[in-house]
Amino acid sequence: MLNALRIANLALLVLFPIAWFAPLMRAGLLPLFGLSEISVITGMQSLWESDVALALLVTFFALFAPYMKTIGLALIHFNLLRRKVLPILAWLGKLAMADVFLVALYIVVVKGVGIGKVETAWGLYLFTACILASIVISTLTAKRS
Repeated sequence: MLNALRIANLALLVLFPIAWFAPLMRAGLLPLFGLSEISVITGMQSLWESDVALALLVTFFALFAPYMKTIGLALIHFNLLRRKVLPILAWLGKLAMADVFLVALYIVVVKGVGIGKVETAWGLYLFTACILASIVISTLTAKRS
């Protein structure tokens, strides 16, 4: 069981960066124009240009929280970090899930306005799956103790 948790968690170290660069959605102003792809990284680049405070918050939620949690779990799996840290890591995972909720909320709001067109893309599903897998891995790690 521990080896499966280790392998799944280490896979997240590769899958998270892929999810950050993968298209979360395709958006466009009018159906006549092409849809531009938006990823976590391109969305954060736009935020850094317009609202630095929000960009810092989203950067923490989308990049640092899930990756710090994954690294922390790997350290626990290899007995390099104490298990007492698990509640903090679980909290980090919940913060990362908040980012997925925000992206979904943006899609609903834009679709509700009806001015533009928004389509979800495979990156949103990959990013969500990574976050959920991380939550499951940390739960199973906590039960293992």
